[in-house]
Formats: sequence, C-alpha cells, structure tokens
Amino acid sequence: MAERAIHTTTVKLSQDDVQIGAYLAQPSEEGSYPGIVVLQEIFGVNFHIRDVTERIAREGYLAIAPALFQRVAPGFETGYTPEDIEVGKKYAWEQTKASELLSDIQQSINYLKTLPNVKQDGCGCIGFCFGGHVAYLAATLADIKATASFYGAAIPTGTPGGGHPTIIRTPDIQGTLYAFFGMEDASIPVEHIDQIERELEKYNIPHRVFRYDGADHGFFCDQRASYNSIAADDAWEQVKQLFGQL
Repeated sequence: MAERAIHTTTVKLSQDDVQIGAYLAQPSEEGSYPGIVVLQEIFGVNFHIRDVTERIAREGYLAIAPALFQRVAPGFETGYTPEDIEVGKKYAWEQTKASELLSDIQQSINYLKTLPNVKQDGCGCIGFCFGGHVAYLAATLADIKATASFYGAAIPTGTPGGGHPTIIRTPDIQGTLYAFFGMEDASIPVEHIDQIERELEKYNIPHRVFRYDGADHGFFCDQRASYNSIAADDAWEQVKQLFGQL
C-alpha cells in the first residue's frame, strides 16, 4: 500500500502552567485515524524523532511527539556526541519526574482527542532510549492500548526523578506491550531484559519481547553509528503489526 501524504506542524499544550511544545504529523486525507504518542531519546525532539513521527503518520496515524524536557530545557535538541549524551542524560534522569512525564503524555493524548480525525477508543505510544523507559510508564495510562518500548534502560532499577523503579508498575499496564532490545547493548544487562519479561508474564500482560543479536543501543536510529538496518527493519514491521490492532 502506498504511503499516505501527510502534513506536519508544531503545537503547544498547556499543562500545569507550562507550555509543552509538541511535533504533530497526520495524514492529509480525510478519515479517522488512531493516535500515537512518540517519546523522545535523551536528545530531544530532534530530526530522528520527527522522522519517526512522520513515518508513523504515513502509515495512517495521528502522531504527536511532546518535548519531554520542556520544563527544564525548552526547545532542547541536540546530536549524538559524547558531550551531547552527557547533557541529555542529566536532563533525562536528574531533572524530569515520572509524575510530570505522565501528566504531559496524558495532555498529549487529550490534545489528540480534540482533533476531528482521531479515533477516540484508545491510543498507542512508542519510545526510544529514555523514551523507551518512559513508554513503559505511559503504558499504565488508561488511554494507551499498545506500547512499543525500544531499549529502555533502568526499568528494573530506577525511574525518572528517583523513587521506586518503574518495573513495579507492570501490573498497571493497560494494553499490549512490545519491548525491543539489542543484545550488544551494554547499558541494558540481559538480566534486566529477563526480569522485564518475567514481570510481564507474571501479571499476564499481553506482550512480546524482541532480542536482536548483534544490535547495540540505538539500533533503530539511522543517525547513529549503532544503527542496525536488519534489526530496525524487523522492529518496524513488528511495530506496524502492534499498532494495526488499534
């Protein structure tokens, strides 16, 4: 099937007296489409995240990527140098809070629901790196029916802003969760992947866990040296299958 023509824009979401910027992509053709929230890496809503948002829209979804660092670094967007990574990590893990992230994601969903061409019976979300961890959090929201979490680190051991690790929220996951990991990813021990899979099984959460041999952290991002086209292509097909259930 041919990809759909799309149009894009930047919108502002009012939340807790803060204006949260978000990148919105949607099919140009009239119709009714499911909503998808796209959750950034530590590098902000940069070219890669905007590209993913557009790819999802071309598949027939309204896709929105909120700026998760808006409260601490408005307009933040960077590349992939070691210096960029250190700055992004500081924003992600020291200066965000799980409660605020969930609130901003819910506000993104609420915004999508105001659009005349969005389906009202459930959304999906997809996240990468830091956003992969945040996607696991977002999966607990009642509106989220399908979640794709890519190489989210520290799910069993921490949460943004500190507190009980995100994995304890597993019983609250509302829909289906797909998790994607590279087996060469030094930031996510195999033991963590196993623990996530056990918890999903324990609480009977509909899920699939994908483990890609030879793939490193960031394997889905074609702007990074760790890009792995074989793993990325397979993961994209799995994501399309997952979101096709919406």
